[in-house]
Amino acid sequence: MAFLKKIRPSMWPPNKSTLRAALLSIALLSSGGAVASPLSNELSDPKLLGSSTFRFLGLPVYDAKLFTPAGAAFNWTEDFGLQLTYRKNLAQKALVESTLDEMARQGNPAPTKAQLEACFQAVSKGDSYLAISEGPNKVGFWRNGAQTCTLTNTGIKKSFMSIFLGDNTRSASFTRQLKGQ
Repeated sequence: MAFLKKIRPSMWPPNKSTLRAALLSIALLSSGGAVASPLSNELSDPKLLGSSTFRFLGLPVYDAKLFTPAGAAFNWTEDFGLQLTYRKNLAQKALVESTLDEMARQGNPAPTKAQLEACFQAVSKGDSYLAISEGPNKVGFWRNGAQTCTLTNTGIKKSFMSIFLGDNTRSASFTRQLKGQ
């Protein structure tokens, strides 16, 4: 530490206002910081239930986290939040078409392509999408904390969320981990 005093006297010792500013910055940037997230605004006492990484041909595509009220077991009748944090860049077209394809593969009714294009933008590595259900017929979407859209269709929660949490997902182990099983 004596070395720091000699080469950077302006940085040693840190004053109280510098420490307060640093701590405030850390608090605001952390996921549990003082700034309310869409998750805490939309769900009652959201807690992480499970997490998993989705892989395609062995390569990680996104990390997923499932939040339920008070960390309760997954239940389709309760509202929940699903966050995807992307590990690679994906074009809007890829996100929209893969969503429509998966919903069709599972035999679920889907919103229109135009509705999904309003919700989903291209993602870069590190970008996150958060989907939060509000009853069976409404799902809100946030990209990096900013709301992009709300889909309101009959049964949209189960139709959309089944891609990740249904009985016929692309990866049963991914789904089990996400559900905390």
